[in-house]
Amino acid sequence: MAGEVAEERQKTSYRYWVRETTTEAAPLTVPRKLSVEDLANEQPQSASLGSVWNRAGTWEERNLSTWASSRIKELLVDLGSLEFDSGKANILDVSSCVGEASLVTVRNKKRIGYSYEIALKFQGEWLIEEEMKQIQGTLNVPEASYGDLEDMQLNVSLDADKGIPDSKRSTIIKDLTSFLSPIQNRLLQFEAELKER
Repeated sequence: MAGEVAEERQKTSYRYWVRETTTEAAPLTVPRKLSVEDLANEQPQSASLGSVWNRAGTWEERNLSTWASSRIKELLVDLGSLEFDSGKANILDVSSCVGEASLVTVRNKKRIGYSYEIALKFQGEWLIEEEMKQIQGTLNVPEASYGDLEDMQLNVSLDADKGIPDSKRSTIIKDLTSFLSPIQNRLLQFEAELKER
């Protein structure tokens, strides 16, 4: 009986079928060297957005923070001056531009993202008590990020607000918040340039 079980197991096992090939079985595979034409037909050349090594365009992230910081500074320094009812102001310098920007390729589609905190030094003059006074300060953008420019806020701080009446101080701050729209427009231009990289 033990011999019959061993013989039955041999007939049904995988190794049994591999050892005895029949004419009905598939022919053995024989390796062959691919020609240049075979390779060209196998892999169609698709326009991949990523690097050469990432032809499928699965995931690739590029850090563009250095370029983005310098480009944001260039765009915002050239804002020019704004005229108000009782004064005018212009941007002197971008004192701080801290954040990061990246370009991500996912499934062969470009996606950009950035988040920056920006501080701009301004100088202006306003008519205060029948006299033109020089006023300096900082315009702070606490968060400028992709897709949220319409919700962006602008905080104004005056360097020396002593001797400025509260009513005039609030007018000056309201005047300076007019820089919000030009800053948003420059950041929209920055987003367009970031998409092209």
